[in-house]
Amino acid sequence: MPKGINDITSKLFYMTKIGKKRALVDAKVNREKLYTLDEAFVLVKEVNTTKFDASVDIHARLGVDPRKPDQSLRGTVSLPHGTGKTKKVAVFCTPDKVQEALDAGADYAGLEELIQKVMGGWTDVDVVIATPQVMAQVGRLGRILGPRNLMPNPKTGTVTMNVGEAVADVKSGKISFRVDKYGIIHASIGRVSFTADKLTENANELLSTLLRMKPSSAKGIYMKSITVASTMSPGIKVDPKVVR
Repeated sequence: MPKGINDITSKLFYMTKIGKKRALVDAKVNREKLYTLDEAFVLVKEVNTTKFDASVDIHARLGVDPRKPDQSLRGTVSLPHGTGKTKKVAVFCTPDKVQEALDAGADYAGLEELIQKVMGGWTDVDVVIATPQVMAQVGRLGRILGPRNLMPNPKTGTVTMNVGEAVADVKSGKISFRVDKYGIIHASIGRVSFTADKLTENANELLSTLLRMKPSSAKGIYMKSITVASTMSPGIKVDPKVVR
């Protein structure tokens, strides 16, 4: 069979296999190119195929060994334009702190009643904050909150006496991140409805924070690769050298 026919047959099979619309979108992304952040986010908006306001995520692979305590990075960053998502916040605290938490925008606040609710399987929140003196009780929820990355931790600012400030930070766009076992940071930094400039500024804030957190014991290339993508859309590779 002539080569041209083979090529056409392969393309038709590919478009039938994954859908014509997705095939056309994939064709717009150069898999071999490393884009700048500006270029990448313009393209993210162009290739988005969802009918809803999809999340835009960034995945940064770092040259760290998460098995070493000093290289198991985790922290927080306040995105200048927020995430575009209203986060549900629960605060575990003593009665004197409940009103402060609620006034700052917490969706739930309390102690024993909340603990019993979580022990019953309820985890319909995005962020959990606790005051230091109740952590002994909250610690009982580790098996439930831990696997969902909801366990309060001083390193992410979610164990604090300043619950009002912590809640306000989360509601205004403060996100937490943690390197996974493969050395990758995954984070949502906006929505496709954001302008490309706003997405770039949010991404720069996260990436520059990661650069500042580089462990002194990490050897070799630190920022190994960066990929951005919206929900259900192809990943777009970003040149790690453009991170400032």
